[in-house]
Amino acid sequence: MFPTYHQLRVWLQHVIDDKAAQGHVVSGLAAELAQLPDSYDALAEFAERLAHLPPRADWPYVEPNDLPGILAECDPARPQDAPPALDAQEAAARMETAFLGAVCGCILGKPLEFNADLATIRAGLEALGEWPLSDYIPERAERQFGREMPYWNRTYRERIRYVMPDDDINYIVLGMLLLEEHGADLRTAHVRDAWLKHLPLASTFGPERMTLVKAGIAFLGDVAGADEEDDGDEGGMARWPALLNPRAEMCGAQIRSHAYGYACPGRPGQAAQLAWQDASLTHRRTGVYATMFTAAAIAAAAAAREPLQAVETALRFVPQRSRFHAATSACLHEVRQATDFLDGYERIHRRYGEYTHCRIYQEVGTVINSLRFAESVGDGICKQVMQGNDTDSYGAITGSILGAYFGPDGLTPRWTARFDDDLRTTLAWFHERSLAAVARRMGGLAARLREG
Repeated sequence: MFPTYHQLRVWLQHVIDDKAAQGHVVSGLAAELAQLPDSYDALAEFAERLAHLPPRADWPYVEPNDLPGILAECDPARPQDAPPALDAQEAAARMETAFLGAVCGCILGKPLEFNADLATIRAGLEALGEWPLSDYIPERAERQFGREMPYWNRTYRERIRYVMPDDDINYIVLGMLLLEEHGADLRTAHVRDAWLKHLPLASTFGPERMTLVKAGIAFLGDVAGADEEDDGDEGGMARWPALLNPRAEMCGAQIRSHAYGYACPGRPGQAAQLAWQDASLTHRRTGVYATMFTAAAIAAAAAAREPLQAVETALRFVPQRSRFHAATSACLHEVRQATDFLDGYERIHRRYGEYTHCRIYQEVGTVINSLRFAESVGDGICKQVMQGNDTDSYGAITGSILGAYFGPDGLTPRWTARFDDDLRTTLAWFHERSLAAVARRMGGLAARLREG
């Protein structure tokens, strides 16, 4: 069975759009695609050309994908990782809280994950007497927002009985499993192999689904089998993110970053490099940098004096001449100037409002806004979700960073009590159901890296 010609044409048009955003010369390519015959050979040749388009002559950014190239473009004065001035027991407690904060932020945001902006969410919650948000979304919000999703009945305030399965939580747990097995020796091939073992195809989206299909096809035969490193193989894993892989700058890799931050409290450089091993399986440029940034921010937050210090530190571990660095720096500046949370949102939204659900730039800005004005983990995840867009994913990211920063005293028990210590995922070969037990394993990742 092959993809249909229609599917291939849709994917190729998405790739053309991506290439335009990345500063490549795409003039005339959409028209050329429309004229191509229904031929797998012709469409494959066109896909290959898209992977090697020249940059525009006026493109001002430098955005490598390989780890040495990325590190060469990072701040040369960035702190080199040294043993953090953090008590090991305290660091573990902070990272347990980071994981719990991520879970709470994810479930809090799930009912509002329909790409709304703050104004839409505010109007709906005010009509319910729930603005500003301070708890999980009430069931009557379903009628207010006029949205029905099959999983909402498990994430409403009155109906939460356990942590429902979600791709964000799947990836956090999968990162934990990878680090428990491989520690600091983690490589991208290990990530691929873990996906084949643990991830159902229907629990993936975008580049993750595309990559899992590619990995499954490679696994069928001896050519580029899943037991090979195959990084030097022209048709192998190293080429998957570059060839017929639309939306490789969206947030799919960023939501996989958490465990690498948990494993490296006070060591953002190591967190960023571990995150690269994961992100480079599926993503490119901004998609990779956002992943490294988030892991570094979680790691830095455990030893930060204030939350935005973690952001400033994490920015030093992404390419300084990239679009991601430029946008995140601009958002940090705007938030520093803001008088309050709502002013911060408006400043971010005016600059980057076109970057909606999963498109990173605005949503990283809203995370920075939440971090500055958060009074606790719970308050911060509420502020994040109220800003809209990809509410569950960025609610989780905010929860991780603030959990690492505030530690156990920053997350009141009411946020986790509703789950009745019951964590559910869709991962194959993962049978732990205790939320508390998994949190302890997250807190133990740093010791695993030290021992390895």
